[in-house]
Amino acid sequence: MSIERWRPSVTVAAIVADDAGRYLLVEEHTPEGLRLNNPAGHLDPGETPLQGVVRETLEETARVLTPEALVGVYMARFTRPAAPGRAAEDITYLRFAYCGAVGEAIAGRALDTPIVRTLWLEPEQIEARRDAWRSELVGRCIADHRAGRRFPLELVHADGSLVQPRVLG
Repeated sequence: MSIERWRPSVTVAAIVADDAGRYLLVEEHTPEGLRLNNPAGHLDPGETPLQGVVRETLEETARVLTPEALVGVYMARFTRPAAPGRAAEDITYLRFAYCGAVGEAIAGRALDTPIVRTLWLEPEQIEARRDAWRSELVGRCIADHRAGRRFPLELVHADGSLVQPRVLG
């Protein structure tokens, strides 16, 4: 008897603030329209969360992220009704949010296709656009960062079997 296992969708997010207290966000096309999000995306096979957040930040902002700490690990669920040409979805996300510093945007580097632009916004501006958030995790991760939540990068251990899987049996 085969039982299908529940598999949350693992994502990573970058929480980046500048010296003025503004946060780096992306504006992206989604099935629900144009939305604001932290630079974030899905973890690729064989990739550690730390590698993933550096890659996603580069792809979505054209900036190199230097991770400094883990802000938190979050779970959230959403459902999307079926639409013409699209099946209904019920997805649970497991998000690893890291904070760090970024350099200047790399000249000539294109942003991922769904990304329209990057924005530096003050917390009050972000809150004023709450209806445009991709999910509630946008605000929660920023609030936790502002509250000083920081955990060592070493908190998340990535075993070598990610690259070289152990053979069982």
